[in-house]
Amino acid sequence: MPALIRLYIQSVAIGFAISAGFAVLLVWQDVMGIGRLVLASPQGWIAALMLFVFNGIIFAGVQFGLRVMLMAEDEGPKGGLRQHDAAVPAPVPVRVEARGARR
Repeated sequence: MPALIRLYIQSVAIGFAISAGFAVLLVWQDVMGIGRLVLASPQGWIAALMLFVFNGIIFAGVQFGLRVMLMAEDEGPKGGLRQHDAAVPAPVPVRVEARGARR
């Protein structure tokens, strides 16, 4: 199996695992009354399933995006004090006349 496909499947599995934990936590903590609505209604399992699936899609996409962005290679020095090739200001002599001096 190609490495990118394996990476995508792993990301989807992690995303849906996070979604399962998130949905259970939302129902258990009864956030905004979701727990009561899901557990008291005969069709509450449909709401719980939708909560799991839709959050799973979101979390899987985010997980895959993060994994792909973390694969980036370092392209050289980053900012800060490590860049030593910056221009160094040189002093410029300026002639100043004394106050009150006349020509």
